[in-house]
Amino acid sequence: MTALYGPLAQSDPHGVYEKLRAEHGTVAPVELEGGVPAWLVLGYRENTEAARNPARFTRDSRIWRDFNEGRVPQDSPLVPVLGWRPDVVSVDGEEHQRLRAAVNDTLAKFDRHGIRRHVQRYAGQLIDGFVEAGRADLVAQFSEHLPMLVFARLIGLTEEQGPKLIEASAGIVKGGEKAMEYNNFIIETLQTLTRERRRTPAHDLATWMVQHPSGLSDEEAANHLRMVLVAGNETTTNLISSTLRMVLTDPRFRASLTGGLMTLPDAVEQMLWDEPPLMVCPARFATHDMQFGGQDIKQGDLLVLGFAAGNTDPEIRPDLSAPMHGNRSHLAFSRGPHECPGQDIGRAITDTGVDVLLSRLPDLQLAVPEEQLSWTAATWSRHLDALPVQFTPQRRSEPDQEAAATRLVSQQPVSNVAPAQGRVPAESATPAAPAPALSAAADAMAAIAQADAAAEAEARSRRGFWSSLAGIFRRK
Repeated sequence: MTALYGPLAQSDPHGVYEKLRAEHGTVAPVELEGGVPAWLVLGYRENTEAARNPARFTRDSRIWRDFNEGRVPQDSPLVPVLGWRPDVVSVDGEEHQRLRAAVNDTLAKFDRHGIRRHVQRYAGQLIDGFVEAGRADLVAQFSEHLPMLVFARLIGLTEEQGPKLIEASAGIVKGGEKAMEYNNFIIETLQTLTRERRRTPAHDLATWMVQHPSGLSDEEAANHLRMVLVAGNETTTNLISSTLRMVLTDPRFRASLTGGLMTLPDAVEQMLWDEPPLMVCPARFATHDMQFGGQDIKQGDLLVLGFAAGNTDPEIRPDLSAPMHGNRSHLAFSRGPHECPGQDIGRAITDTGVDVLLSRLPDLQLAVPEEQLSWTAATWSRHLDALPVQFTPQRRSEPDQEAAATRLVSQQPVSNVAPAQGRVPAESATPAAPAPALSAAADAMAAIAQADAAAEAEARSRRGFWSSLAGIFRRK
């Protein structure tokens, strides 16, 4: 069977998917780390069917035949990803509805303005770390840190816990012999947090989880926080990196961006089609013997959903160069009852973070030829190794401005009495000012004061946004 790990899968995962599609059709036999057999779903329609039909394809790994018959060891690096846990992604039916209600209601409490304020603050702090140098690696110095800083704040963790959690989160997704150790570290950290929040409530996700009427236990609450932290950080980091690379390198979008025909959220959506943050999604298990995608699937077989392969299925996307503006029918966040509940938070972090960066550094450009960029792929996702850029050096934020903005932002709750519903519109964010002397944190103060500004102020903000984007491509 074709391996979804190792040198070939790491260097050219899309090539592996297309080879499998040519040989096997819409469902192909593959091998996961440790020689574990699985079925990779390649077709768009088959991915949709598997995601929407828990009666045939359950998330409950307790029926995983190879694991139950001892062919997958307890310490396998696949277990932290595929093994059963007391959380919403591991169950179906009534239990899923109970846990999903807790997750949906809790995430809905986040105010879109509050989230964007915190993204602006942390983005400004990260940019201050390299703004005077005139050069940076936007992967190592920006996109790998921004999501975890925001998610740690929303969950209720301290900023000091961020670096270790970033390492542990990446280690789980990457796999390897330390995957279980990383998973245990995250669970222990979050169990400590949930116990603290039962004693001392606060304005954060951990508090709302333990207080929800669904009656989550400490173990259930900690595992749901783990889900938000690991899945949210991994997917948003990849989405930020991909969006930045596209804005800086892809000629298909330069004319439409500078001409005002495409918004930054449109660019994010295109990346969700072309480079979904999770290329392969774990997992489904067949509830009975069946024919599926031309293959004989047995009860308890493991299936993994090929989001990247499904998004490029020639039956629904014969021309991959055609723009997908406004089309949200991609598979990036799955479908059906297990569709990602935090997808709009990931979108908000991405387009606000990229907006702040482009506004703060309007002459940002790639520092190496595009063909020198490289990626490292694991079974589940692909990471841009580095994104070297150069720009005109600027002054760091003034300490008094930063301190004042930090105090003001930290006093603002990230929840509203009326929960935010639906997609977060790009227009709700106040872009950071492009002037070198102003910090993103200072812009956050302006965003707080002007969140409900008059229409003229919003129009000025939008014009400033387009001017900043146009400045990136003026050199062309």
